[in-house]
Amino acid sequence: MNEMAVCGCSMKVDWNYKNKNLLKTGLLLLLYVVGIYLLITKMILLEKSGSGAGKPETGRTSDVSRGKENEKALQYVASSMIKEAPKIAITFDDGPSTAWTGKLLDGLKERNVKGTFFLIGENVKKAPELVKREAEEGHLIGNHTYHHVEITRVSDEKAKEEILLTNEAITEITGNEVSYMRPPFGAWQKKLEWELDVMPVMWTIDPLDWTTNNEDEIVNKVVTQAKENDIILLHDCYESSVNAALRIIDILQKEGYEFVTVDELIMN
Repeated sequence: MNEMAVCGCSMKVDWNYKNKNLLKTGLLLLLYVVGIYLLITKMILLEKSGSGAGKPETGRTSDVSRGKENEKALQYVASSMIKEAPKIAITFDDGPSTAWTGKLLDGLKERNVKGTFFLIGENVKKAPELVKREAEEGHLIGNHTYHHVEITRVSDEKAKEEILLTNEAITEITGNEVSYMRPPFGAWQKKLEWELDVMPVMWTIDPLDWTTNNEDEIVNKVVTQAKENDIILLHDCYESSVNAALRIIDILQKEGYEFVTVDELIMN
């Protein structure tokens, strides 16, 4: 069951989210402008202070002194800037699982982490209360087809049916439209993006957690590869994967990472 990463695109834009990001970018730019202003002011004051000293300095001594003061001013401005934590997304396929998804949701809530869940339609029907909880607790819910089929191995009509049936099942519970999907095995038909107005979401880290129940192995494969803007692929239908996911979050949070849903990474 090897999976490969493929990229997709869509014309659909969440304008509220985009506007929020524009405002955020504007505020950061304002902070940079203020920081530069403070730096220039500090440098001018240092120049005046140096030129008004009672005892003249040699050119070299003066330049060295000013260089050190300018460096301190730069450090001051840098320390005044708001530094964003590196963002990373953790995602879960094949749920919801009546055995393990609840435990995972408890752990995510305890850690104040939002994840992304790509659900199988027939599992949605079996556990609607878990789907509702995922939505209510702020997680992003996406489509993983109704029967976990490989999109490129079925007819176009069957592929559309698998996606639409799952979307309907999710929306019936959450009241929200489904905009994202993860095609099983990473196999995708690009034309479906336009026909169904859906965006495929792949991954950058796959520890193949479904092949092992060794939690340490899963954790090590993820944390040793993790970098900013990565999308981690796991499954919430295995106890070892759920336990490993919570350990991964604990480790990466200590390293300064902020966990976000995949739409935030995509829109950025």
